[in-house]
Formats: sequence, structure tokens, C-alpha cells
Amino acid sequence: MFDRYTTDSFYDEMFEADGSLRGQCGDLFERFSQFEPEEFEARRNACDAHFLKQGVTFNVYHDNRGSERIFPFDPVPRVIPANEWEHLEAGLSQRIIALNLFLHDVYHEQQILKDGVIPRYYVEQAKHYRPEFRGVDVPKDIYIHICGSDLIRGDDGTYYVLEDNGRCPSGASYLLENRNALKRAFPALFDSMGVRSVDSYPRELRDMLEFISPHREGDAVCVLLTPGCYNSAYFEHCYLAREMGIEIVEGNDLVVIDDFVYMRTTKGLVRVDVIYRRIDDDFIDPTVFRKDSVLGVPGIMRAYRAGNVALANAVGTGVADDKATYYFVPKMIEYYLGQEPILPNVPTYLAHEDSDRKYILDHLPELVVKSANESGGYGMLMGPTASREEIAKFRDKIIDDPRNFIAQPVVSLSRCPTWCDGSFEGRHVDLRPYIVYGNQVKIVPGGLTRVALNKGSLVVNSSQGGGSKDTWVLKD
Repeated sequence: MFDRYTTDSFYDEMFEADGSLRGQCGDLFERFSQFEPEEFEARRNACDAHFLKQGVTFNVYHDNRGSERIFPFDPVPRVIPANEWEHLEAGLSQRIIALNLFLHDVYHEQQILKDGVIPRYYVEQAKHYRPEFRGVDVPKDIYIHICGSDLIRGDDGTYYVLEDNGRCPSGASYLLENRNALKRAFPALFDSMGVRSVDSYPRELRDMLEFISPHREGDAVCVLLTPGCYNSAYFEHCYLAREMGIEIVEGNDLVVIDDFVYMRTTKGLVRVDVIYRRIDDDFIDPTVFRKDSVLGVPGIMRAYRAGNVALANAVGTGVADDKATYYFVPKMIEYYLGQEPILPNVPTYLAHEDSDRKYILDHLPELVVKSANESGGYGMLMGPTASREEIAKFRDKIIDDPRNFIAQPVVSLSRCPTWCDGSFEGRHVDLRPYIVYGNQVKIVPGGLTRVALNKGSLVVNSSQGGGSKDTWVLKD
């Protein structure tokens, strides 16, 4: 099934440029090569059946074909050797520590702005900066408790950080279910290859929630607050709450009395200490943010300000994953930690800067242009494949609101063998590890490898035709 496989000059996760196997993939290649196409297809179908049985779904907004879909899954895992993972762990830990120092700073002394390391404009004009929370202390001084930093690899195999998702990063449930599906389909592979377990993620998430709980006697009461079943990640909300052993609640399940948050139960009100909220800032409290929100809890921000309830992630973290702020993260690492960034950013142009904007407008057909506060592949221009009309439309948008756009060169994402109609073909992938910051920084060994299932596509988002793979981090 690999007979016609070719790397096509891209960096390949399984094969070297000369066609030889990468060391960490030898056992996997040997095992997969023993399958006849029919048997491999049967095992792939078993994975699909597992996802269907478990209800592993996601929603696509603005799509009339139905509210829920089975998350596409490819059974060929991505394999990461131990030394490579150690490098990623160090770089991601460094990054989340710097981002949290930045958030504490901009909501308190703002020294990094006073020192001119980051122009004040970029922070104060960020859509998700919350100036009303300046001076408010958060438990343990941690703002981003769960971060999903997206990584890509370029032509030479170098890992780059593509963006930091520091508000409500999704996808961890798919990481866990991908592993369960492959264990059922290929049970003998895991022990023989020394694949590290990902089962600890729900426990580490729960430990983090308890760590940030306001101190009082008894066990902390933690809940997961969801916008409800029409949210794109509702499956994940239910899944993680169940795995952590905590209640999943919607806004009308909670009430604030005397600046304390209570959960309505059949036995009466139960005080809540920690909320893993999967609702954006704008909707979490209609008395402070959007007045028309029916998803949040009136008064919850009063309880938060009083220190009577903890939120994960904290309010205001969106300023850290603004795509213009992303540009400055390497400077944050140097400023706060006095270290060189371990993981580089993708080269980035800021449309608000005159020289960068001129370059962007002169080279639009060659660049990827992104809106500062969009996600999921929305608000993006892929210059090399865009029509003249699309390019002209983005040109006008950039001129009208340059603060809201960045641009990057097209990076030829690495590829991984993917099962395509009876044989393996290369498809582009990225990687979203999940970083949990509580008593210490912990990163589940692996992450969600997203794959662009459409041939030649570089867009891996599930809303744009992407799927996922299991990610295997090997022991030493």
C-alpha cells in the first residue's frame, strides 16, 4: 500500500527525503505494510463505528446540512520520538509562562508597555482586552490555565508556533477518543512501540481546577459551564465533564447570591468554587458584557472580582491570543524570562505598521492573511489559491482596518501518510498540544494532529474539510 507513496519534496513525518524511513516509524511501517487493503479498510471502518457509537461529533456553524457531524479520523498515527517531544515540551512551557506573566502585567503595572517592548496601541485596541479588569487579582496569578498552541513544521522539519489559543481551546476530547479508537483497531501496536499514554489529561485538568479553588473547608466544587447543545464543541463539553467527574451546567443552572455562585440541584443550592467555562467573555455575564446574552450568569463577575469563585481560563485572556499579540510573544519571552525563545514564530507582518502594510498589499497573492480575532479557518485569505475578487476584497479590508490583520508567508506544512481510497497518500498536518497550567505546567504527551484531508489543501480546520489523527509520543 506504500508502493506508490511519494513525499513530493515536502517534509514527511514518516519518510526521509531520500525515501528511507524515519527511525521512529520503522515498526509502524512494517506492521501497516503487512495489511491487505481490505483488512486495513475494515479496521478503518471499525474506528468510524467507534466514533459513531461514542457520538464523537462537532457542529459547523452556518451549514444547512445538519447540526452535528462525525469528526473525520485517519487511522495512520503521527509518531514523535522522545527527544523531539522534550524539545516541544520545553518550548511550550516557556511560552505559557511568558504569556501568563504578560497577562498579569497588562492587567496590573503594564511595565512591558511602559518600556516600549510592545506598543500600547496593540494591547489597548485588542478586541478581547478587558480594561475593566485592571487591578483584579486572579487565583495563583494564573490567567491561561489551558492553552492549545498550534504547531507546524516547515520544509526543513523545524517546528514553528502558528498561534496560541488561550481562551477556550477545544479538541482535547478528540485527542482522547482518537487513542481509544486506535487501541481497538490496532491493539498490539502500542506496547510494542512504547507509545506514551494520554489518559492522564482529565485528571490533570481536574487537579488544576482544584488548585485554583478559593480556599475553604471541604472538597472544591467544580463545574463545566457550556453554552449548550448548539455550540460547536458541545460533545467535548459533555465528554470532559464526565471524564473529570464534575457537573456540566448551563447558565440558568447557576445563580449568584451575595457574590457567591450556587448551582441549582434537586437537593437545593450547592456553592460552586471553580468554573471551567467554555463560554467566551462576551457572553458570560450580561450585567457586565453583552446585555443580550442568555448563555451566561448575571452577577458572576461580581463573585469573580470578590474572589469567591475561580474561572478557567480567566477573563481577559483573549488579548494574549490576538493574532497581533502573537507577533510579540518572542519579545515577551526575552523580556520576562531573559531567555531565547525555544520555539520560533512563523515570520509575521503587522498590517498596522506602514512598511509591513505596504509589503502585504504588494504581495497579497503570495501571502496568508488572517484576521486578528477569528479562528477555525474563518476570516483568512490564502493568497496563492484566492481569486482576484477575494484578493481585492481583503485589500479593502486591510486598508480600512489594518490593526485587524496580519500576514505570513505560506509555509508548506509537513505531511503524513493518510489512508485515501485504498492506499496511502501524503496529506498536510499540524499539531495542537494541550498545556495545563496549575501547580505546575503539564503537557499531555501527544496532542491533536489535524490533517487537511483534501488533496493539496493546507487548511486543517474541521470546519474547512479537515480531520484528525492520533499522535504517538514514544518513550525513551
